Amino acid sequence: PKREGPIIGIDLGTTNSCAAFVRNGKPEVLRSREGYNTVPSIIALNARGKLVVGHPAKAQMLTNPRQTVYGSKRLVGRAYQSQLVQDIRNRFHYDICEGRSGEAAVRLGDQVYSLQQISALVLREVRELASNQLGQPVSRAVITVPAFYNDNQRQAVREAGRLSGLHVERILNEPTAAALAYAYGRKLDQRVLVYDLGGGTFD
Repeated sequence: PKREGPIIGIDLGTTNSCAAFVRNGKPEVLRSREGYNTVPSIIALNARGKLVVGHPAKAQMLTNPRQTVYGSKRLVGRAYQSQLVQDIRNRFHYDICEGRSGEAAVRLGDQVYSLQQISALVLREVRELASNQLGQPVSRAVITVPAFYNDNQRQAVREAGRLSGLHVERILNEPTAAALAYAYGRKLDQRVLVYDLGGGTFD
């Protein structure tokens, strides 16, 4: 991806994802196609065999749970045989299988997708929304991750960005991003404690 044009900020969340950009010194949240401030971090294979993202995917969670991937952020960059992945396998409806390098992957229909590919579909949706609303191509982003993410997980997020056509300028810890956003443009000289009460992580 090219390193020119606007940079958007993306919270690639466990439950929902959100994107924002700064215009005239003010941050603005980008809306989903349906007009919401967030895009559900959900991918599904619909009845016609087509991959859908966000609200259309969430709409079929009850009717077609086997073909609907949610909460996949918990699996990113983890080994299939790890205890956490095995615990999730027993709780989630969709098929979590082993990828080519022993990592956790998911099966939709007759195809196996890496978690990077799943995350990339969410990021591509966000990128398209940003391009439409900014009226120009968007190919650069800062993406936030849980503070506990290790190098492998951070690398997986960078790879997901690349697959979605984004150059990931920086990976930021979610609580760090919240602290920076709070202080932005306020000329503050004070200590701030930040809690990130996320859908999947609590930093």
